[in-house]
Amino acid sequence: MTRQLHLNAFLMSTGHHEASWRLPESDPHAHVDLAHYVRLARIAERGTFDSLFLADGPHLWGSVGQRPAGALEPLTLLTALATATEHIGLIATASTSYNSPYNLARRFASLDIVSGGRAGWNIVTTAGADAARNFGLDAEPAHAERYARAAEFLDVSLKLWDSWEDDAIVADKAAGVWGDDGRIHPPRHKGTYFSVEGALNVPRSPQGYPLLVQAGSSEDGKDFAARYAEAVFTAQQTVEDAQAFYADLKSRTAGAGRDPDHVKVLPGIVPVVGSTEAEARAQEQVLEDHIVHTHGVTNLERLLNLPAGTLELDGRLPGDLPPDSAIEGARSRYTLVVELARRERLTVRQLIGRLGGGRGHLTFAGTPGQVADTIETWFTRGAADGFNIMPAVLPSGLETFVDQVVPLLRARGLLRTEYGPRRTLRDRYGLPRPANQHTLADSLV
Repeated sequence: MTRQLHLNAFLMSTGHHEASWRLPESDPHAHVDLAHYVRLARIAERGTFDSLFLADGPHLWGSVGQRPAGALEPLTLLTALATATEHIGLIATASTSYNSPYNLARRFASLDIVSGGRAGWNIVTTAGADAARNFGLDAEPAHAERYARAAEFLDVSLKLWDSWEDDAIVADKAAGVWGDDGRIHPPRHKGTYFSVEGALNVPRSPQGYPLLVQAGSSEDGKDFAARYAEAVFTAQQTVEDAQAFYADLKSRTAGAGRDPDHVKVLPGIVPVVGSTEAEARAQEQVLEDHIVHTHGVTNLERLLNLPAGTLELDGRLPGDLPPDSAIEGARSRYTLVVELARRERLTVRQLIGRLGGGRGHLTFAGTPGQVADTIETWFTRGAADGFNIMPAVLPSGLETFVDQVVPLLRARGLLRTEYGPRRTLRDRYGLPRPANQHTLADSLV
């Protein structure tokens, strides 16, 4: 069978461009409108996307003056979307730093059951002092500590999802036996960060575990992905950088004793599609013209850990920025932004323009054929297993991609024309259903 692209629709309010809400077509209240997200999910499903994704964080990010702020809790929203869709996978971000394994494992298992096996978890460790202070901490935990906690969090979650064997429910009415207590396995976990005694209070879900997704590209993040992740969302600016990341992650995955084909690498791309290249660039310029640069400066200073007032719009980044190893927050994004600015000798104003569309993800303006060419090049040259599609404007950008780019990808044999009989999100990504560790242990006796 020909290798197939994996496409994920990254949905964000009125679109990924920070000025998208200012366009005449945009609804400034779309970020809390269920009907808006139902429409987006159905458009992505019409395009036979593998999945859709909702980002999240446990704090109010940035200034509410900049763009629609706040978001519906993603697992709640995805449960609603599960009833409005049939095939597409449903992925939510949830933090290992500011949740407990028992509650979160239960919520993802519940979504997997409600959706018929379409749940995915984007595992994040959550950087930033703002989030920390919402949970009684004076500062964010150190980078390495956040990943150590995340690893134990995942280990506990796997124990909880396996605490019911698949055939624990007997449902023998004649004998009066509903379930087999011998097939319930409390974790009885006592570790550095968590102590969890009892079995999950929901049966094992259709996928066993939700699809496990990861998005950090630091050294700690890549090691974590190699151990756990089945899909990786990443930000890369050039095909060469993407090839290096892809090869490195696949190598680390093999080194962790896993099949490299069982982790799918999906770089983000912000496609701005026009009938001609000039039309696409004009659309991009309209968005850039609506950027309020004072917000961009504030956000950039925060990312770079610079005092307010350090950056000048028509100047370049300071030459004495700290190395990425000194950054405790979003370390991989810090590195990407600094390297982009240095490589292309961008002024702060130009850098803000580049980041306004995708916050460091690849932005590409062109015709449907040019967008399809870029996707095919990265896919066939060992830079990606698929893409995280991040439309600059929603819903129009997603509709244009599905109506004009998807048919080209299908015609080239890169993308399915229909979903087919396989139903779970793991099926879509070509991944096996994980065996229950207790059943597996019994089979080895």
